This record gives sequence, C-alpha cells and structure tokens, in this order.
Amino acid sequence: MSETIHNVQPVIANVGKEGFGELVSSRYAVRVGDVDVLLISDGVLPLPTTTMSTNVSEADRNEWFDDRFLQRDMFDWALNIALVRSGDRLILVDSGVGDGFEYFSRAGRSVLRLETAGIDLAAITDIVITHMHMDHVGGLNVAGVKAKLRPDVRIHVAAAEVEFWKNPDFSKTVMPETVPPALRKAAARFVELYSENIVQFGQTVEVAAGVTARVTGGHTPGHCVVDVASKGEKLTFVGDAIFEVGFEHPTWQNGFEHEPEVATQARIALLDEAAETGSMLAAAHIAFPSIGHIAKNGESYRFVPVQWDY
Repeated sequence: MSETIHNVQPVIANVGKEGFGELVSSRYAVRVGDVDVLLISDGVLPLPTTTMSTNVSEADRNEWFDDRFLQRDMFDWALNIALVRSGDRLILVDSGVGDGFEYFSRAGRSVLRLETAGIDLAAITDIVITHMHMDHVGGLNVAGVKAKLRPDVRIHVAAAEVEFWKNPDFSKTVMPETVPPALRKAAARFVELYSENIVQFGQTVEVAAGVTARVTGGHTPGHCVVDVASKGEKLTFVGDAIFEVGFEHPTWQNGFEHEPEVATQARIALLDEAAETGSMLAAAHIAFPSIGHIAKNGESYRFVPVQWDY
C-alpha cells in the first residue's frame, strides 16, 4: 500500500504544471441555439475589498465578505473572457489583462488558454471590447499577439469609449493609486497598436448573426455588453456591469466605475431583463464559468449558476 502511494505522489505533485494539464478547468462551453459560446478564465486579480462597495459602511462590507468566508482586506476577483462562433465568424469578447503587471501575476492566461484549446488566433474574425480597461485590452497588447491575428481582424469598440480614453476622468473612481496610470497606458497602447482595426459603433452593432454589442455606459461611458441570441435562447455577456456583490446589493458602487450612478441604473436594468426573460448571463468578474440565471429576490436578486454539463 505504501509503495502505491509513493508512486502516485509525483503525479499529484505535477498536476497543473506544463505538460500535465491544468489543475482546474479554465474553459467551459455552452450552446445558445445555433451559436457556440466558450467562457475562458484569464485568472484572478487580487484587489482590496474596499473597491467592491465604495458607498457603504465598512461594517456592511465586512458582513458580506464574512458571510462568504472571505478575507476582509483582499479578495481574488475572477477575470473571464468569451469566444463566440456564429456561422463562419469567430468572435473574441475581451482579451484579459495580458502581462507586465507584477501585482496581477495570477492572471493574463487568455491567449495561452485559447491556444491550448486549439484556437488559432488567425481564425478570429472579430473582437468586441466591452471597455478599454487594462484587464480587457491587455491581452491584445502582449508582444507577438498582433502578428498572430489576421491583418483584417475587426475590433468593435463603442465610439464613446474611444473618445473617453483620449482624456479619461477618474474623479469618481476609488482605485489603488497604481491603477489609473496603468489603465491610461494600456488603453493608449491598445489604440496605438490597433487603430487601423478598430471599428467604432454608436449605440449598437450586429457583429454576426445573433451576436450584438450594445452600450450600457456606467462602468465607463462606452461600456458595452454582448447579446447572443438564437432560436429563442439568449445569453448576455455583461462585462463589468455586474459583480458578485451586485446580486444582493445592486446599488453598491464599484471603485472602478467612472459613472457610478449610471452604472447602478445599468446593472439593475440588466438584472431585471435577465430575471424577466429567463435568459442566461455571464460576466467578466463573476466566479468562473460565470454562467447562470437571475431570479428576483425582493429588492435584490439571486444568481443561479448553471448546472455543469460534462
């Protein structure tokens, strides 16, 4: 018996290392009518808990984190992207944080995970950027990524978002002091690299059959969500419009929101929409794979994760 255990130990020790596969699943597929959607984890971002509830008391914030057996000072914020196939179009939604951020060393896995999933970056026809924060454009800024993409890839970004980042306003945000300079730098680098590929849109744009981006504003002035609808089924990737605390406390404001009041209105509207229609919802910062349904719970909401389909 001891010999058997001894022989197993090296295998267990190597799980998750290169060549041995990952310790936990980092991609999850779901079908919406005739459209395929793949959620991919870019990793986690360690952030101060204060950023999750800037307009409430410390006691209320601590109670929420205590109820989830989480630390009161720092927490791991999930980061997800999506890949959508509709007909002959392959659409990437956001790109993760990329590299170059020492304090986000546990994220930046999106490009690697796309490639290990057998996705050729050159096959991507379109990219939708929900907004130009560094954890959404950073993956595209990684050295060598642009060369792997097709030269005519279309990158859909709301016109209001492009305009905002020419001179961004951080006056209503509550972020760690190192973050705003990094956000400015990442957005500027993204525009510099992909100016010829960026396709700006107004309020909505149909990216492919059944795949539409629409502006909600709030988190940033040009923040958008992506609706996938086919054969009576629907999934909305809401980007940063909704965070885990927002189900129970939709009016709690997030420190990364540039327009907190607008963001609150957008969040409640999206939650009401999902609850009324029964459609699925996924998000950038809900625990992977982030797919679920929304149920009304008095003045708040309840997130009901989908049952994993193996």
